Amino acid sequence: MSEILLKVFPGRHVELELRYESGERETLSLDVVPDAFADFDNAFLGESTALAKAILGHSAGDTVTYQAGDWVRVRILAVLPEWRATPADHSKRREEVERKAAEKSDTTSAILFASSFNGKWGDYDPSTLQGDEEEET
Repeated sequence: MSEILLKVFPGRHVELELRYESGERETLSLDVVPDAFADFDNAFLGESTALAKAILGHSAGDTVTYQAGDWVRVRILAVLPEWRATPADHSKRREEVERKAAEKSDTTSAILFASSFNGKWGDYDPSTLQGDEEEET
């Protein structure tokens, strides 16, 4: 009886060997998930990332070209059913982080402008713009 090889798709767990230009190798163990659930720090690889796109549709034993930094190839060691339940949707958390970053950027721009502006009616006081900076979590 021949072994059925699973292909890499969202919902699969993959064991990978990344190969560097120098010949060094690194192994990764990841679950491929829809982008809304991506969290690389917790081993959930979003399906539209460059790494996922390189391995999607391939099976264990395949080696594919993957050029990112000094990585040159990826060898797929194993493709298994998903090991863990799909993680929580992190899109709301990402949106909140992006919103806070944009607000901080806008505030920083306003402070820089206020610090450098001298007008005929007086100078701006940037200290009034710094009120919420210490509330970050």
